Amino acid sequence: MTAYIAEFIGTCILLVFGAGVVANVSLKKTLAEGNHAWLLITTGWGLAVFVAVFITGKISGAHLNPAVSVGLAVAGRFDWNLVPGYALAQVLGAIAGSFLNYQLYHDHFKATEDEGAVKGCFCTGPAIKNTPRNLFSEIYGTFFLVYGVLFLVGPSICIEGMEKVNFGIGSLDALPVGLLVWVIGISLGGTTGYAINPARDLGPRIVYALLPRANKTPDWSYSWIPIVGPLVGGALAALLFTNLHF
Repeated sequence: MTAYIAEFIGTCILLVFGAGVVANVSLKKTLAEGNHAWLLITTGWGLAVFVAVFITGKISGAHLNPAVSVGLAVAGRFDWNLVPGYALAQVLGAIAGSFLNYQLYHDHFKATEDEGAVKGCFCTGPAIKNTPRNLFSEIYGTFFLVYGVLFLVGPSICIEGMEKVNFGIGSLDALPVGLLVWVIGISLGGTTGYAINPARDLGPRIVYALLPRANKTPDWSYSWIPIVGPLVGGALAALLFTNLHF
């Protein structure tokens, strides 16, 4: 249970800082509105990963992402029995972090009429809607995330009752993983907003769908892509890693 709580807290922190930087540069009347938006967003997400992983790495392994949990399990470095609990804790943490951001920026959300900008503070969407390529983009980005993680991680903790030692993104590796997320955003993120994390997209999308906004557009028809794509990408990365490990 302690590991699940840590995943909840870590993913909450990830969204507070990651989605927070999106709100800071996208919403009306903030002091950072429009200032070098993409560079700030990608840097903010990278640093958000670093902070969240550093805080929770020694408790749960700091997966903070169902695609990472699945990838580690496929690679034999995480217990499959814990994957559902980790994923649920991550989604709930993302909901909590997104809701906290909404409270902080409430006045700015009210002042923003551009519904696309508001939605972008919660969930991702394609720059050009093309379902096969959008799906490929999420698979592609998450593949490089999980493949990189598998080279960075080590046996961080042993949770009571687990069949295997938990290979997580422990505190020592927090900075390299943060840099990895940063470079993925800078290099690969422009097509779909690089969810590369089902919890990071689904949790905030649920919060957005519940907002009292007349013109909200949760776009549930697209929502499966940032769920399925990262899970497939994470699994493919693990398969390549286990079969072609240098």
